[in-house]
Amino acid sequence: MGSRRDAFHTPLAPGCAGSPVVGVDACRTGWVAVTLCEEGQFAGADTAGGLSELLGRLPDAAVVAVDMPLGLLTAGWREAEALAVAMVAPHRSRVFPVPPRGVWEAEDFDEANRRCRSLTGQGLSRQTWGLAAKLREANACRDGGDHRLYEVHPEVSFAAIDEGRPVAWSKKGWNGQAVRRRLLEDQGIVLPDDLGPAGRVPSDDVLDAAVAAWSARRIALRTARSLPDPPQEADTGLSAAIWY
Repeated sequence: MGSRRDAFHTPLAPGCAGSPVVGVDACRTGWVAVTLCEEGQFAGADTAGGLSELLGRLPDAAVVAVDMPLGLLTAGWREAEALAVAMVAPHRSRVFPVPPRGVWEAEDFDEANRRCRSLTGQGLSRQTWGLAAKLREANACRDGGDHRLYEVHPEVSFAAIDEGRPVAWSKKGWNGQAVRRRLLEDQGIVLPDDLGPAGRVPSDDVLDAAVAAWSARRIALRTARSLPDPPQEADTGLSAAIWY
């Protein structure tokens, strides 16, 4: 395995010292990561097909914040998403409800939908089911012992940066991406125009990874907050909460 510096397609920023923090978002080709050095500046970007592969390149990272639900229940809906909806209102569609573990263990959507109705009294959307493979992957990494992993939600983090105001524009359009990039720059996170191979990832995924890294730094500094507070307990005994 190469060094941490070699693992990133963009070199670590000069003058960065100490333990970096990382934000990760799922993308079409797998996962995209943005790293900040201890001082909070952009340090690199990377992509990988698998999350475990990506984590293996980050031996020095103090915290890895991932935009994926971590921590599942045996029945009912998690508290985190209901609280997140309140933070990003009126943009409710930006938050997906997360059903219990048994739903995610189903082999196909029809079975998952039946289990969801049995365990929660409500059906499952195909959009939520679309997270299944990456959700299982991320939870397997944390449940397997990588406790550097924390769950974040980019829209919650952007709202927190802007004093509780959610971004009005969609992250898919020019206006929304411009606002999100400015909010990151206000926090000292300046994304370069050239991200190397990571620059082939859709811009909204890169921005989500970058704001996840902002939350990761707050977690490392112990200034982060969680939804709920204190965190709900998952069926594994680990936390089920969104951090920001």
